[in-house]
Amino acid sequence: MLVVDASLVVELSLDRAGEQVSAGLDEEGRLIAPPLLWSEVPSVLHEMAFRGDITDALAELALRRFLAGKLAITEERPDDLAAAAWQVAEDFGWAKTYDAEYVALAKSSDCRLVTVDGRLRRGADRLGFVVTPAEL
Repeated sequence: MLVVDASLVVELSLDRAGEQVSAGLDEEGRLIAPPLLWSEVPSVLHEMAFRGDITDALAELALRRFLAGKLAITEERPDDLAAAAWQVAEDFGWAKTYDAEYVALAKSSDCRLVTVDGRLRRGADRLGFVVTPAEL
């Protein structure tokens, strides 16, 4: 089981993550994420199209892929997720709790968090369970 964050899921939805990433994720089995993933991914895709980083058509295709559930990600909402994320943000000196939710879910699920967000990877390095797809 792995926790996946929005940065990785956006790349997977855009079909830019590559076969190695998909194979690595498949080998690990079940993919889980906190509920905020389903708000973050559409927001990021819309912002990318708005800024002209990707075409509107590609953004809409990626959104359809994501919403169709083709990535087989299960929503996990432990009862104490918000409080745990708050504590992670406090411990790491983060102003927001968005990334902390992914970290807290991985910690409570006793599994790794996979991200392509270099800032998150570096920021949570001391935990030892936040990895990039290349580290799977």
